[in-house]
Amino acid sequence: MRLTEFDYELPGDRIAQRPPAERDAARMLVLDRVARVWDDRTFLEFPSLLRGDELLVVNNTRVIPARLYGQRVVAHTGLLPGPGGTEPKPPASIEILLTREIEPGLWDVLARPGRKIRVGDWIAFGDGALQAEVMASGEFGARRMRFSNAKDLPELLERFGHIPLPPYIGREDEPADRDRYQTVFASSPGAVAAPTAGLHFTERILRAIHERGVETCEITLHVGPGTFRPVRAENIEEHAMHAERYEISAPTAEKINAARAAGRPVLAVGTTVVRALEDAARKAAGRGAQDIAAGPGEAELFMYPGQPFLVVDQMLTNFHLPKSTLLMLVCALAGREFILQAYRHAIEAGYMFYSYGDCMLIR
Repeated sequence: MRLTEFDYELPGDRIAQRPPAERDAARMLVLDRVARVWDDRTFLEFPSLLRGDELLVVNNTRVIPARLYGQRVVAHTGLLPGPGGTEPKPPASIEILLTREIEPGLWDVLARPGRKIRVGDWIAFGDGALQAEVMASGEFGARRMRFSNAKDLPELLERFGHIPLPPYIGREDEPADRDRYQTVFASSPGAVAAPTAGLHFTERILRAIHERGVETCEITLHVGPGTFRPVRAENIEEHAMHAERYEISAPTAEKINAARAAGRPVLAVGTTVVRALEDAARKAAGRGAQDIAAGPGEAELFMYPGQPFLVVDQMLTNFHLPKSTLLMLVCALAGREFILQAYRHAIEAGYMFYSYGDCMLIR
């Protein structure tokens, strides 16, 4: 399939720059992928639209303050470099985005401006209490850095780090983003982007879902920056997906396997849940097994039209970027032409798009 087949025009004012006043106040476009019809609803109606026998699967990853601003220093002493080692230069700002933890204290990062950061350099953040050495260098600003105080890194990130808002949000992060760019069920730190379909849930929505009789469970998939990486191959089948780590607990695996055996719908909250469940199902099939196994995994699964869904029957998702792998995944579930028609309707009807925008329920 051609990349241009997943393109659409979106006016800039439809990209939500801030969350709605209330988490569960989003609009929701409800799609029937069999009848090929849709209905304009609100997320507050979500519990009442469920049959009551669904298994709702959410991602409990927690976004860390993964964006850091710092400056080069001579060494771990924290002294700034200067001409001839005398007068310090004005500090040059360097932006670091943590992308993947290799081991405690050792991280892959994206740095800019990358040309200023070489192997052996030390970078100091905040008041210098957090420092890191550049251990390896890659293309397009990729670096590997070892932090000098690995044990205290989570606490220091909370002090000096910033919430890594997506590139299409044209503002700096604000204190409110520390709460609103997290789901209410976020409990496992490690993501550098939020599983945005889960941002709409509130405690009252969860109570209404449980009162409806719906069973819920959690997986963990730490969303990486690759979720925003553009597809550059014109033939989409040639695109290489980024890998994302996930964990499926034993109770969650048991609930998923029981729901599948009973023919109950599995409703995934977000594309991250889809990737984890479908990856786990394919690995189970590769072992000749029907049941998903509990434990860790790493998903490099790329789902586009023609790829079968082995676990997920329904999905709640936000609206995604043109030509993105996330849009292709949604098209794989409901059909490319139908999804793009629904997107055109959403644009005409004034829905807001992307992370802080409105949502879509596909049944």
